[in-house]
Amino acid sequence: MADRTAPLGVEELTSLVESGEIDTVVLAFPDMQGRLQGKRFAARFFLDDVLAHGTEGCNYLLAVDTEMNTVDGYQMSSWDRGYGDFAMHADLSTLRRVPWNDGTAMLIADLAWNDGSPVVAAPRQILRRQLDRLAELGYTAHVGTELEFIVFKDTYEQAWDAGYKNLTPANQYNVDYSVLGTGRIEPLLRRIRNDMAAAGLVVESAKGECNPGQHEIVFRYDEALVTCDQHAIYKTGAKEIAAQEGVSLTFMAKFNEREGNSCHIHLSLQSIDQPGTNVMAGTADDPGGMSPVMRHFLAGQLAALRDFSLLYAPNINSYKRFQPGSFAPTAAAWGYDNRTCALRVVGHGPSLRFENRLPGGDVNPHLAVAGLVAAGLYGIEQKLELPEECTGNAYTGEYAHVPTTLREAAELWETSPIAKAAFGDEVVAHYRNMARVELDAFDAAVTDWELRRSFERL
Repeated sequence: MADRTAPLGVEELTSLVESGEIDTVVLAFPDMQGRLQGKRFAARFFLDDVLAHGTEGCNYLLAVDTEMNTVDGYQMSSWDRGYGDFAMHADLSTLRRVPWNDGTAMLIADLAWNDGSPVVAAPRQILRRQLDRLAELGYTAHVGTELEFIVFKDTYEQAWDAGYKNLTPANQYNVDYSVLGTGRIEPLLRRIRNDMAAAGLVVESAKGECNPGQHEIVFRYDEALVTCDQHAIYKTGAKEIAAQEGVSLTFMAKFNEREGNSCHIHLSLQSIDQPGTNVMAGTADDPGGMSPVMRHFLAGQLAALRDFSLLYAPNINSYKRFQPGSFAPTAAAWGYDNRTCALRVVGHGPSLRFENRLPGGDVNPHLAVAGLVAAGLYGIEQKLELPEECTGNAYTGEYAHVPTTLREAAELWETSPIAKAAFGDEVVAHYRNMARVELDAFDAAVTDWELRRSFERL
């Protein structure tokens, strides 16, 4: 039996195809919403044709809303421009098996136009550009993402037919850290863990969370692009495994009025010249053990936090998480091991890092991490000074407030000189339009809340 761990090499893939063990190859890229979009190829055709030349996909895949509706306002893709194709080129470093689908391998694609130029609004390209800027200073970013989800005993089809109402959660009460609680659905959690490990992700742990049916599986940190690619693969795979097991799970930021699904993102910097050296760790004489690089980098996070909130909380539902006393942040503040702050410094010495607690389970990891890197670079370039830490309850402190709506976040993003300098006008306009599309759709919708309050009583 061939080694099932990732990454695979092309020679090994060829051998697996020739032996009949692999018959399908998925080539996909992360779209604006962080979903994997692409094609399933006959494995032999992929090796003979697609591997060398790539494939094409309609460029509307970076210009649609969540429901795949074509919408106006995107410069790169429209009816007026004919909705042509862009090219999808496989990144061979991402080749891996997909254990939850028989006979299947997968690669992540980079997008390019017909002339070979990159599609600058593609999330993976946006992240690559920021990582290249970071590399010019001699650093690499290492990232870990912590995704929470809620499991229901209903299938996805049953949930759809029920209008997502009155679903049965996998646990009936708060199972935060409860071994008994995770044990109730250990067959599902175990399968997800083991299948992800066989796909090349390094699994750390699983634990219960607060909302009934809520759980979290954590993976080891890695280089930023690797982590973000694996995040997207895990999110897709977890849903596919749940469907195969006759249940459903959701990563939406706020499913109900109880605790939302977070996606805390941890980031540290390492030296390119001295791999494994955490440049955020300072000496005993540095305040808090933080190097000047970390202090500038963290100060940049605070300076750009509100402007970049669209990257961390990209949907209308995202902003329902930000409630006082909810463990989701409302204050643009930082503190040592302080979960009331948006930015939490954790670890010591070689493990020193910061955690951004804004993102929810609906976040696009490539865009969020691009925002973290760009904010940190701004802090380094401007030599920003880090303000005093928050040592108490940031919810009640006098700090700048995290945006409370997608509309506020989109306006901050659109007018941000920091965003325009870091990402360019095209990227800023593209994602401002994404927010406009969502806001227009929501503003036109009649919600259950309105019906309950208005049908009879008004």
